[in-house]
Amino acid sequence: MKTSVPLLRLVIAGLCIGMVAKTALGADVPTKKEYKFVIVPKVVHPWFDKVHDGASEAAKMLTDLSGSKVVIDYRAPQTADVVMQNQILESSISTKPDGIMIDLLDADGNRAVLDEAISQGIPVVIFDSEAPKDLHLTSVGNDYAAQASAASERLVKLIGGKGEVAIMQGVPTAPNHRIRAQAHRDTFAKYPDIKVVAEGVDNDSIEQAQKEASSIISAHPNLRGFVACDASGPIGIGIAIKEANKVGKIVEVGLDDLNQLLQLIDEGVVESSVSTKPKMQGYWAVLALWQKAAGANLPDRIDTGTVTITKDMIKGYKGF
Repeated sequence: MKTSVPLLRLVIAGLCIGMVAKTALGADVPTKKEYKFVIVPKVVHPWFDKVHDGASEAAKMLTDLSGSKVVIDYRAPQTADVVMQNQILESSISTKPDGIMIDLLDADGNRAVLDEAISQGIPVVIFDSEAPKDLHLTSVGNDYAAQASAASERLVKLIGGKGEVAIMQGVPTAPNHRIRAQAHRDTFAKYPDIKVVAEGVDNDSIEQAQKEASSIISAHPNLRGFVACDASGPIGIGIAIKEANKVGKIVEVGLDDLNQLLQLIDEGVVESSVSTKPKMQGYWAVLALWQKAAGANLPDRIDTGTVTITKDMIKGYKGF
């Protein structure tokens, strides 16, 4: 991970000064007795619980090493709705936190509230998403196009380079979901004997993904493969494949590492998954906010990478 070593050095430098943080800018910045960092995910979801776990681990580490208490304020929308997310973001800004990390539901729709936070001098870090380029905000995540392409390429190989396939989108306006969907399309387009016959939208809901996948499977009896763009999609698809008695007939390459998906991989319903590292994203986003709160310069991107999970890895798998 190219950015991890420089950032870790910044963290250590900040911690070792004691009551004064020596930042990358060369400025002496007094530390506080308490720092509060707000997490605003896309929606209430088990994937974001893992992000929260990683953020909490980082907060404990910083508290133990610095002597300043680091508090995580986790505020998740009940549904994947940009208006609701913006309301939470506005409410968070009003509390004047020391930093906000957010997974954008809609870069354009979130823009005005992001501008408000920045104008008030509140450090902002984007995680699991792409930041608007002109805002120059640090993004913590992975290469979403490469992740989706790896899943699609794996599926193409598994079905022998030919057949009907489907794509399950997550939240179409979410930058990372949109990027993955396009990468799936671009990958499949390289193969003349692969035909994308359907695309569903699950809005990061397992139940909705199951309904969408069931409808697609019913409408396309010759369907050979399925990929997804979010963490809910592959679980809903897997359930639909089981319900339709299509295990072994429809090959699914999933996304991420939620427990339900790992169980489906272990059962042989889902062949594999190309997973992000949610705990690592939460951990490094908090470290980045800590440094931004101290006035440090940070890289535009912190890439936490991906891992391909197969059945032989399930036993003892603890996630990242």
